[in-house]
Amino acid sequence: QVQLVESGGGLVQPGGSLRLSCLASGFPFSSYAMSWYRQAPGKERELVATITTAGASTVYADSVKGRFTISRDNAKNTVYLQMNSLKAEDTAVYYCRAQWFVRGYWGQGTQVTVSS
Repeated sequence: QVQLVESGGGLVQPGGSLRLSCLASGFPFSSYAMSWYRQAPGKERELVATITTAGASTVYADSVKGRFTISRDNAKNTVYLQMNSLKAEDTAVYYCRAQWFVRGYWGQGTQVTVSS
């Protein structure tokens, strides 16, 4: 059974930091590219960051470049999103996604709220 379980969300003040984790099981994690997406209320889901299978390459949305860092630990079947200098506009539900060619899986999401 495929599972992607996100954790680490919560309420943080502007300028603060959070680290999201996504624990994967039920598929060959190291063979899948991993991504973080987010969806704010009333908006479409958007790609935040992607990391390749061995972690050699990463891609970021312009809105998070220089503030967010995606990483993975294939030995732990986990992908991370370190979020620094958080802004109110980063408030959203954050989802992890596993992708291998046309096959993909979603996690259930974790809420991140940036507010004073």
